[in-house]
Amino acid sequence: MSRSWSVRYRRGAPRSPFRKFLDYGLTAAFLGLFIVVASRLDRVGASHATGAAVVNDGDSLTLGNERVRLRGIDAPEFNQTCEKAGSIYPCGRRSRDSLNMLVRGKQVSCTGWERDRYGRLLGTCSASGTELNRTQVENGWAVAYGDYFDEQDVAQGEKRGLWAGSFETPRDWRDTHGGMVEGEHDFTSRIWNWLRQIFHFS
Repeated sequence: MSRSWSVRYRRGAPRSPFRKFLDYGLTAAFLGLFIVVASRLDRVGASHATGAAVVNDGDSLTLGNERVRLRGIDAPEFNQTCEKAGSIYPCGRRSRDSLNMLVRGKQVSCTGWERDRYGRLLGTCSASGTELNRTQVENGWAVAYGDYFDEQDVAQGEKRGLWAGSFETPRDWRDTHGGMVEGEHDFTSRIWNWLRQIFHFS
């Protein structure tokens, strides 16, 4: 009986001044953060770029002044080599050639809202109705990097492109050759990019 009364008494006891200060402080902090984020959301609008593309490698291109990194895929670096039938071949150049063939003589359109740590737009691009991100993976000249895993499974099963031989993943190749650091384009990456764009940190 006394225990039940004690519990009721503790629940109804007034909060200490410190607890009140802490509660009000946390509420004010969350409200302040909400106001800051809301005031900066307009900085994270979708970007669109259209025009003739200059292909840099198998997963990046330039449209006018806009540098675009194809989102959700990762292609061999331009100087990367791979192995097929016991021979070494320039798979990075082949991957770039594949993307070049997809955009040659066509208008390219890219859309995205994220930017990576190098300021490139992480976009989904198309040319004459063909989505470039998806097609590079389907043809085996890029690997899934946060998206397009079903397309990669098909390419691997049919030994297309890179899957006809053996290769280092582009990410591993960059790690061992001092290339650009780039995380996978997954949900965590999206949150990080969103915060980077709002608060302008690298």
